[in-house]
Amino acid sequence: MMLTEPTQHCGYVAIVGRPNVGKSTLLNHLLGQKISITSRKPQTTRHNTLGIKTEGDTQLIFVDTPGLHSNQQKAINRYMNRAAESAIRDVDVVVFVVDRSVWTEADEKVAEEIAKSKAPVIIAINKLDRLESKADLLPHLQTLSQRFPDAKLIPISALLGQQLEQLEEAIQKHIPEATHYFPEDQITDRSQRFLTAELVREKITRQLGAEVPYEVTVEIEAFKYEGNICHINALILVERDGQKKIIIGDKGSRLKKIGQQARLDMEKLLDCKVMLNLWVKVRRGWSDDDRALRSLGYDE
Repeated sequence: MMLTEPTQHCGYVAIVGRPNVGKSTLLNHLLGQKISITSRKPQTTRHNTLGIKTEGDTQLIFVDTPGLHSNQQKAINRYMNRAAESAIRDVDVVVFVVDRSVWTEADEKVAEEIAKSKAPVIIAINKLDRLESKADLLPHLQTLSQRFPDAKLIPISALLGQQLEQLEEAIQKHIPEATHYFPEDQITDRSQRFLTAELVREKITRQLGAEVPYEVTVEIEAFKYEGNICHINALILVERDGQKKIIIGDKGSRLKKIGQQARLDMEKLLDCKVMLNLWVKVRRGWSDDDRALRSLGYDE
């Protein structure tokens, strides 16, 4: 008698929503590991990042997308919107993350993009932990169910990991039979080099005021293992001299703090000691220059 292989399921899941609604926090909790950077500032995520979760015969490939936004003045904003829009088109299921009580023009833009997709939609109503009372959620649930009659609505807290099992069960119902695309121990398609650059950018974003983080990017110039030590040289690019001074801080104090915090996270990520060197350099207009963006890894 021939033994049959167990049936495998594998599919892509886009996590979409407006900026700063909790998409990256949700992905990190679903994976049980941090691969997407987070901060309270909008537009922290700039690239589509895959998070891969393999359990038994099912492999879920989550696509964390930049927040879709209406303000497309710069090349980098247009790049981020294209990245998010392409993810919505090419997946098996869309998880639309919305706030527990607010619906904005930016949410409307995401809804319009989702309408162009044939994929089933699950609406994850986030920040459940901040509700005074569950009854406060009902009017919002009614509005959403009228607007998206075919979508499944699941209230969650990405931050506290509440109701994520229910969310995953709902996702799995839409995952097709297919052989797994990635090895079962792989958790992202991004390189260690990319992830370490993102960690530096996260620390900058968390520490600085409203404007500066949007005109900052990080380039890893050297990444080399020597025994159990990883030597990393990271270049922080800004657009103006004043931004360089802000990031360096008084006698280098802020740059030192950014470096210390990033290094601790890098050591957790790489599971080894890290020697991190940071520099800050002005490259005027990089965020509105398509060629510069491509050279910095912002490609389709």
